[in-house]
Amino acid sequence: MDKIIIKDLLVRGILGLNPEERVKKQDILVNVIMWHDISAAAAGDDVDHSLNYKSVSKAIIQRIENGNDLTVEKLVTDLARIICVEYGAAKTTVRVEKPTALRFAASVGVEIVRTREDFS
Repeated sequence: MDKIIIKDLLVRGILGLNPEERVKKQDILVNVIMWHDISAAAAGDDVDHSLNYKSVSKAIIQRIENGNDLTVEKLVTDLARIICVEYGAAKTTVRVEKPTALRFAASVGVEIVRTREDFS
């Protein structure tokens, strides 16, 4: 299975438990690996036979900008569902990080691996 990668997508949104996180948007960093057979897209030079990473990234941005999640766990699972169910990835790895969550850490986050079957 082939991989399509979105690396270091930076989006601003509401995410967290603390009162200041509930009103002020913060940076949210997203990394995605999507497993999909791209052989037909390569043979025909046709993106319609692949996963369109631009469309996926727009869906991720929209979900985060319009979201209001308390936990990273909820957000990362919702993003995996979108990628597998709406865009048809056979499998995905999604990592969501909050770069400013801890004072002495570069970031904190959650990474999950899900398949399309996990959402059926």
